[in-house]
Amino acid sequence: MASIALCLLLSAGSVSAQVYKIDSNDDIISAAKSLAYDLMSYYHGNESGQTPGILPGPPPAGDYYWWEGGALWGTMIDYWHLTGDDTYNDVVTQGMLWQTGPNNNYMPPNWSASLGNDDQGFWGMSAMLAAEENFPNPSGDQPQWLALAQAVWNTQADPDRHDSTCGGGLRWQIPFSNNGYDYKNSIANGIFFNLGARLARYTNNATYAKYAEDTWDWVVNVGLMDENYNIFDGAHVEKNCTDINRAQFSYNNGVFLLGAAYMYNFTGDAKWETRVNGLINATFNVFFPNDTAYEASCEEHMTCTTDMLSFKGYVHRWMATATQIVPSTADTILPVLQKSAQAAVSQCTGGTDGRTCGFQWSSGVFDGSVGAGQTMDVLAAVSSLLINESKAPLTNSTGGTSVGDPDAGIGSGSIGDDLPTITTADRAGAGVLTGVIILTAAAAFGWMGTGK
Repeated sequence: MASIALCLLLSAGSVSAQVYKIDSNDDIISAAKSLAYDLMSYYHGNESGQTPGILPGPPPAGDYYWWEGGALWGTMIDYWHLTGDDTYNDVVTQGMLWQTGPNNNYMPPNWSASLGNDDQGFWGMSAMLAAEENFPNPSGDQPQWLALAQAVWNTQADPDRHDSTCGGGLRWQIPFSNNGYDYKNSIANGIFFNLGARLARYTNNATYAKYAEDTWDWVVNVGLMDENYNIFDGAHVEKNCTDINRAQFSYNNGVFLLGAAYMYNFTGDAKWETRVNGLINATFNVFFPNDTAYEASCEEHMTCTTDMLSFKGYVHRWMATATQIVPSTADTILPVLQKSAQAAVSQCTGGTDGRTCGFQWSSGVFDGSVGAGQTMDVLAAVSSLLINESKAPLTNSTGGTSVGDPDAGIGSGSIGDDLPTITTADRAGAGVLTGVIILTAAAAFGWMGTGK
């Protein structure tokens, strides 16, 4: 029976080898539409009795934590912007608005047991993207995209989030009772940096840029980014952030690269151009062997968590956008993204439809690893190939129409008494996530050390 199943799988792969082509813009749009349909098949929040905005979860109820819903909507906003297909716009808007929380700052009480600064920040970046790309604005009685992004930024800029441990910086988790509150990491600070840089450009307000620069300086000074622009995961406050976890994840590079591009665009300071180019080189060196996206810390032995299985897509999207913000990078970035996208679609030969995507693009074959993250990765890689046909991110002086509120979120960033009681099960669930990440990183370093 096993040999029969294998033959059927191989047969499905050979038959469907030509399903996704990316040789022309029409091919790319056609492929992206199919991928978007397949991606949205993992989403059930618009069905009766389900929760709008989130993918099935969080564990153990499903595979996906709250933040990945926000990441999904960012991918779908870019999909609309790049292809012009508005099929899913109403679903995106419903999901984005359903999860804003009572203070419209993307801190919904239901998810406090795993609410990190990075989780909140992913939703904030998707709201920022909606403003930059003129995604259809919500009705006037609803929160607006720019104001939502500003609310997230304001809550994270609050001094309460930047204590003196390790000389500053955001902690990973927001509630002090969460596992991971004692950890300061690159992705939380990278998102705050990224969002500040983008708000500075969109609103022409240098205060945002000042915070972004301070965040960059802290990340470098504490040792989370080295002189070669390698970015490491994080460190613990009880060790004064000297015990740096040197695991490298691609989305850290992507989020800092795009933020640095916005800083160069906004300031014109040559140091930011140097940083952009340094990050491009580091990203390609670590995460694009043979010009194909590869999650270095977990992919070789397929120990990637559900979270990690979605990182490639963000990097593709953010690097593509960087070529519009700093056009001098296009000749370096776009040929690599083209080759990586080709590798991505070449392995989408699984499932009964012969077009299901796996995760290990460099293998050239469908690997059986399926899910929303894996499909989102390929959709992002394919749709981003249309970047030269799309408008660059807007500002409020170049056609952006989203209404902002510079005071949004101020004073609402604390976890108060209105939150539900955190149960032992909640803590256990958060602890499992933290443990998986730490064990995965430790195992990755073991394999790196032995050269396997």
